This record gives sequence, C-alpha cells and structure tokens, in this order.
Amino acid sequence: MRFPTRFLLQLLALLIVAPATSLAAHLPVPQGPTLLTVTGAVTHPNVGNEVHFDRQMLRELPWHLTVTDTPWHDGKRRFEGPLGRTLLEVVGARGEALRVTALNGYAATLPVSDLHQHDVIFAMAIDGAPLRIRDHGPLFIIYPFDDNPELLNERVLNHSVWQVSHIDVR
Repeated sequence: MRFPTRFLLQLLALLIVAPATSLAAHLPVPQGPTLLTVTGAVTHPNVGNEVHFDRQMLRELPWHLTVTDTPWHDGKRRFEGPLGRTLLEVVGARGEALRVTALNGYAATLPVSDLHQHDVIFAMAIDGAPLRIRDHGPLFIIYPFDDNPELLNERVLNHSVWQVSHIDVR
C-alpha cells in the first residue's frame, strides 16, 4: 500500500512533537521543592495557573549538551540541561518574550525567537556535576557561543541569566 506524501509528512511531524506534547499533557505537581516557576501566557499549568518544576521534573525532560567557552568560566565547559524550546513546549508557552528572573532579583527579557533559532539550554549541570547556587545554578541560561560566535555580544550576555528561579511568558 502506498501512502500519500502529505500523510507521511503529517505522521512524521506528529512523531517529532509527540514526546514534548505528551509531557505537557501530563505535567505532574512537583513532589520536591520548586526550582522553577513559569507564569504568564502558559496553557499547561500544574499549580493554579502557573507551572512549577522541581529538580526531578526538570531532569525528566530531554537534555541537551553544549560544550562552549563563556565569559564566566575558564576554558571550554560541558553544560547540560533541557533546551529552552522544549521547556516552552512543555508549559504551552504562547508569548513573544520571556521575563527571566534570578534568585537575587536580576531580570532580563529574552525574545522567544532566541530559543527557537539557537540551542539555548537551561543548564543544570556543568562538566557532569549539578550546578549549585554558588556555581550559577540551579539553572543557568547558556547560549551556544562557540557554535555561533556572533552570540558573544552584550545583548546575549545580558540574557544569559544564572540562578534562574522564575520565567514570565509575555
């Protein structure tokens, strides 16, 4: 039996999107302390109209590895954590910008397009070890600077928030 090309393309798209969508449809309530709260224009809340993640929930998302130099570390380092675009899919983000706030109150507004154009991760580990607060953790926005040297500019460096605790989707 021969399937039309359009049907096969739709099936392929469904298979690619299904893992993140299935995570979003069944996002549990955190069992441990909340590490990240996502508010604003989200369609998959798990606590009231917000999305709360504990460490285990973030570990269960697909992770990505980025090896890059940063202005905050000596030499190339291995950063691991969920891709920003995966996180947006899981929470059902419907905005154009993210207001990202750190534990110390620092905040930056990132365009959502950055997360779709580049493999931006919410790093939770560096060189195989969990990021601690003193190491810029528990979440650190890492852009792939070595893969895209044009990202090494003041705008993107200001978007590289560490100690991330809250995201407001706008």
